Amino acid sequence: MAYGFCSLRPSSLTSLFSSHALAPTPQWRSSSLRVSRALSAAATVPISFSSCSFTWNDVFEIGRKESASLSQNASSDLTGFLEKVDRCNRGSEKLAEFIPFVVEEQVVGYIHKEFTEYLREFHDIFTFSKNGCVGGDYVTLDLMFEKPEDRTRAVADVIKILGDKGIIPGIRNELYPVKPSFHSSALFSLERAAAPYFGLKGYGVHMNGYVERGGQKFLWIGKRSLTKSTYPGMLDHLVAGGLPHGISCGDNLVKECEEEAGISKAIADRAIPVGAVSYMDINQYSFKRDVLFCYDLKLPEDFVPKNQDGEVESFKLIPVAQVANVIRDTSFFKANCSLVIIDFLFRHGFIKPESSGYLDLYRSLRNGDCS
Repeated sequence: MAYGFCSLRPSSLTSLFSSHALAPTPQWRSSSLRVSRALSAAATVPISFSSCSFTWNDVFEIGRKESASLSQNASSDLTGFLEKVDRCNRGSEKLAEFIPFVVEEQVVGYIHKEFTEYLREFHDIFTFSKNGCVGGDYVTLDLMFEKPEDRTRAVADVIKILGDKGIIPGIRNELYPVKPSFHSSALFSLERAAAPYFGLKGYGVHMNGYVERGGQKFLWIGKRSLTKSTYPGMLDHLVAGGLPHGISCGDNLVKECEEEAGISKAIADRAIPVGAVSYMDINQYSFKRDVLFCYDLKLPEDFVPKNQDGEVESFKLIPVAQVANVIRDTSFFKANCSLVIIDFLFRHGFIKPESSGYLDLYRSLRNGDCS
Protein backbone atom coordinates (compact mmCIF):
# COMPACT_ATOMS: atom_id res chain seq x y z
CA MET A 1 0.00 0.00 0.00
CA ALA A 2 1.26 3.50 -0.80
CA TYR A 3 0.80 6.32 1.64
CA GLY A 4 0.03 9.82 0.30
CA PHE A 5 2.01 11.49 3.04
CA CYS A 6 2.98 14.65 1.18
CA SER A 7 -0.45 15.82 0.18
CA LEU A 8 -1.92 16.23 3.65
CA ARG A 9 -2.94 19.35 5.50
CA PRO A 10 -1.53 20.03 9.01
CA SER A 11 -4.35 18.30 10.85
CA SER A 12 -3.37 15.01 9.24
CA LEU A 13 0.35 15.62 9.24
CA THR A 14 0.59 15.46 13.00
CA SER A 15 -0.42 11.81 12.96
CA LEU A 16 2.52 10.99 10.70
CA PHE A 17 5.18 12.67 12.85
CA SER A 18 5.96 12.59 16.54
CA SER A 19 8.77 13.68 18.83
CA HIS A 20 10.15 10.17 18.45
CA ALA A 21 9.85 9.97 14.66
CA LEU A 22 10.90 13.00 12.68
CA ALA A 23 10.41 11.43 9.28
CA PRO A 24 7.45 9.71 7.61
CA THR A 25 7.27 5.96 7.79
CA PRO A 26 5.44 4.92 4.63
CA GLN A 27 5.29 1.27 3.69
CA TRP A 28 8.15 1.37 1.23
CA ARG A 29 7.24 -1.87 -0.44
CA SER A 30 5.14 -4.88 0.40
CA SER A 31 7.11 -7.28 2.58
CA SER A 32 5.72 -10.07 0.41
CA LEU A 33 8.06 -8.95 -2.36
CA ARG A 34 10.97 -10.25 -0.34
CA VAL A 35 9.07 -13.51 0.17
CA SER A 36 8.51 -13.85 -3.58
CA ARG A 37 12.18 -13.28 -4.27
CA ALA A 38 13.08 -15.94 -1.71
CA LEU A 39 10.91 -18.48 -3.50
CA SER A 40 13.62 -18.95 -6.10
CA ALA A 41 16.85 -20.52 -4.89
CA ALA A 42 18.37 -19.77 -8.27
CA ALA A 43 17.66 -16.06 -8.46
CA THR A 44 18.77 -14.31 -11.63
CA VAL A 45 22.19 -12.72 -11.34
CA PRO A 46 22.32 -9.53 -13.47
CA ILE A 47 25.06 -9.49 -16.08
CA SER A 48 27.54 -6.79 -15.12
CA PHE A 49 28.75 -4.15 -17.59
CA SER A 50 29.61 -0.53 -16.88
CA SER A 51 27.09 1.90 -18.34
CA CYS A 52 29.38 2.67 -21.28
CA SER A 53 30.93 -0.72 -21.96
CA PHE A 54 28.15 -2.73 -23.59
CA THR A 55 27.22 -2.64 -27.26
CA TRP A 56 24.09 -3.33 -29.26
CA ASN A 57 25.60 -6.73 -30.07
CA ASP A 58 25.63 -7.49 -26.32
CA VAL A 59 22.00 -6.40 -26.09
CA PHE A 60 20.91 -8.66 -28.94
CA GLU A 61 22.96 -11.62 -27.73
CA ILE A 62 21.41 -11.49 -24.26
CA GLY A 63 17.94 -10.80 -25.65
CA ARG A 64 18.05 -13.81 -27.98
CA LYS A 65 19.48 -16.30 -25.55
CA GLU A 66 17.36 -19.36 -25.01
CA SER A 67 15.54 -19.22 -21.70
CA ALA A 68 12.27 -20.36 -20.20
CA SER A 69 9.27 -18.31 -21.28
CA LEU A 70 7.96 -15.73 -18.85
CA SER A 71 5.02 -17.99 -18.03
CA GLN A 72 7.26 -20.91 -17.04
CA ASN A 73 9.74 -21.19 -14.18
CA ALA A 74 8.01 -18.00 -13.17
CA SER A 75 9.51 -17.54 -9.71
CA SER A 76 13.01 -17.41 -11.15
CA ASP A 77 11.99 -15.14 -14.03
CA LEU A 78 10.16 -12.53 -11.93
CA THR A 79 13.04 -12.31 -9.47
CA GLY A 80 15.06 -10.39 -12.05
CA PHE A 81 12.22 -7.91 -12.51
CA LEU A 82 11.75 -7.50 -8.76
CA GLU A 83 15.44 -6.67 -8.46
CA LYS A 84 14.99 -3.83 -10.97
CA VAL A 85 12.13 -2.45 -8.90
CA ASP A 86 14.32 -2.62 -5.80
CA ARG A 87 17.00 -0.66 -7.64
CA CYS A 88 14.57 2.27 -7.88
CA ASN A 89 13.45 1.99 -4.25
CA ARG A 90 16.62 2.10 -2.17
CA GLY A 91 17.18 3.54 1.28
CA SER A 92 13.93 2.98 3.18
CA GLU A 93 15.99 2.48 6.33
CA LYS A 94 17.30 6.06 6.00
CA LEU A 95 13.95 7.86 6.17
CA ALA A 96 14.66 9.08 9.70
CA GLU A 97 17.63 11.06 8.36
CA PHE A 98 15.26 13.47 6.59
CA ILE A 99 13.01 16.24 7.88
CA PRO A 100 9.99 17.77 6.10
CA PHE A 101 10.20 20.79 3.84
CA VAL A 102 7.02 22.78 4.42
CA VAL A 103 5.50 25.62 2.37
CA GLU A 104 2.16 27.21 3.27
CA GLU A 105 1.72 24.52 5.94
CA GLN A 106 1.92 21.75 3.36
CA VAL A 107 4.72 19.20 3.18
CA VAL A 108 6.24 19.50 -0.28
CA GLY A 109 9.50 17.62 0.27
CA TYR A 110 12.06 16.07 2.61
CA ILE A 111 15.60 17.33 3.24
CA HIS A 112 18.49 15.36 4.69
CA LYS A 113 19.48 16.67 8.13
CA GLU A 114 23.10 17.06 7.08
CA PHE A 115 22.15 18.89 3.88
CA THR A 116 20.18 21.42 5.94
CA GLU A 117 23.53 22.71 7.24
CA TYR A 118 24.16 24.22 3.79
CA LEU A 119 20.77 25.96 3.98
CA ARG A 120 21.37 27.42 7.44
CA GLU A 121 23.85 29.82 5.86
CA PHE A 122 20.87 31.47 4.14
CA HIS A 123 18.97 32.37 7.31
CA ASP A 124 17.16 35.22 5.55
CA ILE A 125 15.53 32.69 3.21
CA PHE A 126 15.14 29.42 5.15
CA THR A 127 13.60 29.02 8.59
CA PHE A 128 14.11 26.03 10.86
CA SER A 129 11.26 25.21 13.22
CA LYS A 130 10.57 22.67 15.93
CA ASN A 131 7.33 20.99 16.92
CA GLY A 132 5.27 22.89 14.41
CA CYS A 133 2.43 21.80 12.15
CA VAL A 134 4.11 18.49 11.35
CA GLY A 135 4.79 17.49 14.94
CA GLY A 136 8.59 17.70 14.70
CA ASP A 137 11.50 19.57 13.16
CA TYR A 138 11.00 20.96 9.67
CA VAL A 139 12.38 23.46 7.17
CA THR A 140 10.31 26.23 5.62
CA LEU A 141 10.76 29.53 3.79
CA ASP A 142 10.74 32.92 5.45
CA LEU A 143 7.21 34.28 5.61
CA MET A 144 8.21 37.46 3.78
CA PHE A 145 8.14 35.39 0.58
CA GLU A 146 4.39 35.42 0.13
CA LYS A 147 4.09 34.92 -3.64
CA PRO A 148 5.29 31.94 -5.70
CA GLU A 149 7.47 34.16 -7.90
CA ASP A 150 9.17 35.66 -4.81
CA ARG A 151 9.98 32.18 -3.49
CA THR A 152 11.24 31.08 -6.90
CA ARG A 153 13.67 34.01 -7.13
CA ALA A 154 14.91 33.68 -3.55
CA VAL A 155 15.57 29.93 -3.72
CA ALA A 156 17.11 30.27 -7.20
CA ASP A 157 19.81 32.50 -5.72
CA VAL A 158 20.61 29.80 -3.16
CA ILE A 159 20.71 27.04 -5.77
CA LYS A 160 23.09 29.05 -7.95
CA ILE A 161 25.53 29.43 -5.07
CA LEU A 162 25.31 25.74 -4.12
CA GLY A 163 25.67 24.79 -7.78
CA ASP A 164 28.77 26.95 -8.19
CA LYS A 165 30.26 25.23 -5.15
CA GLY A 166 29.54 21.78 -6.59
CA ILE A 167 27.17 20.93 -3.75
CA ILE A 168 24.30 20.56 -6.23
CA PRO A 169 25.84 19.30 -9.50
CA GLY A 170 24.41 19.26 -13.01
CA ILE A 171 22.45 22.52 -13.02
CA ARG A 172 20.11 22.43 -16.05
CA ASN A 173 18.39 25.83 -15.89
CA GLU A 174 15.05 24.04 -16.07
CA LEU A 175 12.36 24.74 -13.49
CA TYR A 176 10.20 22.12 -11.81
CA PRO A 177 6.99 22.98 -9.95
CA VAL A 178 7.00 22.61 -6.17
CA LYS A 179 3.67 21.21 -4.99
CA PRO A 180 2.38 18.53 -2.62
CA SER A 181 0.57 16.51 -5.30
CA PHE A 182 0.10 16.52 -9.05
CA HIS A 183 -3.16 18.46 -9.26
CA SER A 184 -2.23 20.97 -6.55
CA SER A 185 -1.22 24.51 -7.44
CA ALA A 186 2.51 25.17 -7.64
CA LEU A 187 3.79 26.99 -4.55
CA PHE A 188 6.96 28.02 -6.38
CA SER A 189 9.40 26.62 -8.94
CA LEU A 190 12.82 25.07 -8.37
CA GLU A 191 15.82 24.14 -10.54
CA ARG A 192 15.40 20.55 -11.74
CA ALA A 193 18.83 19.40 -10.55
CA ALA A 194 18.01 20.56 -7.02
CA ALA A 195 14.68 18.74 -6.76
CA PRO A 196 16.08 15.48 -5.24
CA TYR A 197 18.01 17.47 -2.58
CA PHE A 198 14.71 18.95 -1.42
CA GLY A 199 12.86 15.62 -1.75
CA LEU A 200 10.26 17.10 -4.09
CA LYS A 201 7.63 15.18 -5.99
CA GLY A 202 8.93 14.79 -9.55
CA TYR A 203 6.86 13.93 -12.60
CA GLY A 204 7.77 12.71 -16.06
CA VAL A 205 6.35 11.20 -19.24
CA HIS A 206 7.66 7.90 -20.66
CA MET A 207 6.44 6.45 -23.93
CA ASN A 208 6.65 2.89 -25.20
CA GLY A 209 6.91 3.17 -28.97
CA TYR A 210 6.06 -0.22 -30.47
CA VAL A 211 5.48 -1.86 -33.83
CA GLU A 212 3.52 -4.99 -34.77
CA ARG A 213 4.92 -7.23 -37.50
CA GLY A 214 3.60 -10.66 -38.35
CA GLY A 215 1.71 -10.94 -35.07
CA GLN A 216 4.81 -10.05 -33.03
CA LYS A 217 5.40 -6.87 -31.03
CA PHE A 218 8.66 -4.92 -31.14
CA LEU A 219 9.82 -1.94 -29.04
CA TRP A 220 11.98 0.89 -30.31
CA ILE A 221 14.82 1.29 -27.77
CA GLY A 222 17.30 4.16 -27.60
CA LYS A 223 20.91 4.17 -26.39
CA ARG A 224 21.76 7.40 -24.60
CA SER A 225 24.57 9.56 -25.85
CA LEU A 226 27.93 9.08 -24.13
CA THR A 227 28.01 12.86 -23.63
CA LYS A 228 24.90 12.85 -21.41
CA SER A 229 25.62 14.07 -17.89
CA THR A 230 23.32 11.40 -16.46
CA TYR A 231 23.29 7.68 -17.35
CA PRO A 232 25.53 8.03 -20.45
CA GLY A 233 25.44 5.09 -22.84
CA MET A 234 22.53 3.33 -21.13
CA LEU A 235 19.37 2.03 -22.78
CA ASP A 236 16.29 4.22 -22.66
CA HIS A 237 12.77 4.58 -23.97
CA LEU A 238 12.09 5.82 -27.46
CA VAL A 239 10.74 8.99 -25.80
CA ALA A 240 10.92 10.12 -22.18
CA GLY A 241 11.39 13.34 -20.27
CA GLY A 242 10.77 15.18 -17.04
CA LEU A 243 7.69 17.38 -16.72
CA PRO A 244 8.76 21.03 -16.36
CA HIS A 245 6.69 23.82 -14.87
CA GLY A 246 3.88 25.20 -17.02
CA ILE A 247 3.34 22.41 -19.57
CA SER A 248 0.81 19.58 -19.65
CA CYS A 249 1.74 15.90 -19.91
CA GLY A 250 0.30 15.64 -23.40
CA ASP A 251 2.03 18.76 -24.74
CA ASN A 252 5.30 17.71 -23.13
CA LEU A 253 5.07 14.28 -24.75
CA VAL A 254 4.56 15.82 -28.19
CA LYS A 255 7.57 18.08 -27.62
CA GLU A 256 9.76 15.19 -26.48
CA CYS A 257 8.59 13.03 -29.41
CA GLU A 258 9.89 15.61 -31.87
CA GLU A 259 13.15 16.33 -30.02
CA GLU A 260 14.14 12.78 -29.17
CA ALA A 261 12.82 10.70 -32.05
CA GLY A 262 11.69 13.02 -34.84
CA ILE A 263 8.06 11.92 -34.40
CA SER A 264 5.61 14.37 -35.95
CA LYS A 265 2.79 15.86 -33.92
CA ALA A 266 0.27 14.07 -36.12
CA ILE A 267 1.70 10.71 -35.02
CA ALA A 268 2.54 11.72 -31.43
CA ASP A 269 -1.07 12.78 -30.84
CA ARG A 270 -2.04 9.10 -31.24
CA ALA A 271 -0.14 8.13 -28.07
CA ILE A 272 -2.46 6.59 -25.48
CA PRO A 273 -2.07 7.41 -21.77
CA VAL A 274 -2.08 4.06 -19.95
CA GLY A 275 -1.41 4.92 -16.29
CA ALA A 276 1.57 5.67 -14.10
CA VAL A 277 4.36 4.08 -12.07
CA SER A 278 6.03 5.55 -9.00
CA TYR A 279 9.05 4.98 -6.79
CA MET A 280 10.95 6.42 -3.83
CA ASP A 281 14.73 6.28 -3.84
CA ILE A 282 17.19 7.58 -1.25
CA ASN A 283 20.86 7.91 -2.15
CA GLN A 284 22.91 9.96 0.34
CA TYR A 285 21.33 13.47 0.37
CA SER A 286 19.08 12.75 -2.61
CA PHE A 287 15.46 11.67 -2.07
CA LYS A 288 13.64 10.99 -5.34
CA ARG A 289 9.85 10.66 -5.12
CA ASP A 290 8.91 10.30 -8.76
CA VAL A 291 5.73 9.54 -10.67
CA LEU A 292 6.10 8.60 -14.35
CA PHE A 293 3.05 8.92 -16.60
CA CYS A 294 3.11 6.06 -19.10
CA TYR A 295 2.06 6.20 -22.74
CA ASP A 296 1.86 3.62 -25.54
CA LEU A 297 2.23 4.61 -29.18
CA LYS A 298 1.72 2.06 -31.94
CA LEU A 299 3.96 3.20 -34.78
CA PRO A 300 3.83 2.47 -38.53
CA GLU A 301 5.89 -0.57 -39.53
CA ASP A 302 8.16 1.56 -41.70
CA PHE A 303 8.78 4.26 -39.08
CA VAL A 304 12.45 4.90 -38.21
CA PRO A 305 13.24 7.34 -35.36
CA LYS A 306 15.72 10.16 -35.87
CA ASN A 307 17.10 11.94 -32.84
CA GLN A 308 17.04 15.74 -33.11
CA ASP A 309 18.67 16.98 -29.89
CA GLY A 310 21.89 14.94 -29.78
CA GLU A 311 20.92 13.10 -26.60
CA VAL A 312 20.49 9.67 -28.22
CA GLU A 313 23.35 7.78 -29.84
CA SER A 314 21.19 5.34 -31.80
CA PHE A 315 17.92 3.38 -31.87
CA LYS A 316 17.15 -0.30 -32.43
CA LEU A 317 13.87 -2.15 -32.95
CA ILE A 318 13.82 -5.20 -30.67
CA PRO A 319 11.19 -7.93 -30.07
CA VAL A 320 9.42 -7.26 -26.77
CA ALA A 321 10.29 -10.72 -25.40
CA GLN A 322 13.97 -9.96 -25.98
CA VAL A 323 13.65 -6.56 -24.28
CA ALA A 324 12.18 -8.43 -21.30
CA ASN A 325 15.23 -10.70 -21.19
CA VAL A 326 17.58 -7.70 -21.20
CA ILE A 327 15.71 -6.00 -18.36
CA ARG A 328 15.52 -9.18 -16.32
CA ASP A 329 19.14 -10.27 -16.77
CA THR A 330 21.17 -7.03 -17.05
CA SER A 331 21.46 -3.47 -15.78
CA PHE A 332 21.69 -1.98 -19.29
CA PHE A 333 18.54 0.12 -18.94
CA LYS A 334 18.29 3.42 -17.10
CA ALA A 335 16.70 2.22 -13.87
CA ASN A 336 13.31 3.92 -13.99
CA CYS A 337 12.79 2.89 -17.63
CA SER A 338 12.69 -0.72 -16.45
CA LEU A 339 9.60 0.03 -14.35
CA VAL A 340 7.70 1.48 -17.30
CA ILE A 341 8.60 -1.42 -19.58
CA ILE A 342 7.69 -3.99 -16.91
CA ASP A 343 4.30 -2.25 -16.74
CA PHE A 344 4.08 -2.65 -20.55
CA LEU A 345 4.86 -6.37 -20.18
CA PHE A 346 1.91 -6.72 -17.79
CA ARG A 347 -0.52 -4.82 -19.99
CA HIS A 348 0.43 -6.65 -23.17
CA GLY A 349 0.33 -10.14 -21.65
CA PHE A 350 4.05 -10.94 -21.52
CA ILE A 351 3.86 -11.43 -17.73
CA LYS A 352 0.97 -13.67 -16.79
CA PRO A 353 -1.06 -14.22 -13.59
CA GLU A 354 0.23 -17.81 -13.42
CA SER A 355 3.69 -16.44 -12.57
CA SER A 356 4.54 -16.71 -8.87
CA GLY A 357 4.91 -13.23 -7.44
CA TYR A 358 2.72 -11.69 -10.16
CA LEU A 359 0.68 -9.45 -7.84
CA ASP A 360 3.70 -8.52 -5.71
CA LEU A 361 5.53 -7.29 -8.79
CA TYR A 362 2.44 -5.47 -10.07
CA ARG A 363 1.95 -3.63 -6.74
CA SER A 364 5.61 -2.73 -6.53
CA LEU A 365 5.38 -0.60 -9.68
CA ARG A 366 3.40 1.99 -7.74
CA ASN A 367 5.51 2.36 -4.65
CA GLY A 368 5.54 5.25 -2.21
CA ASP A 369 3.42 8.33 -2.80
CA CYS A 370 1.75 8.04 -6.20
CA SER A 371 -0.15 11.33 -6.00
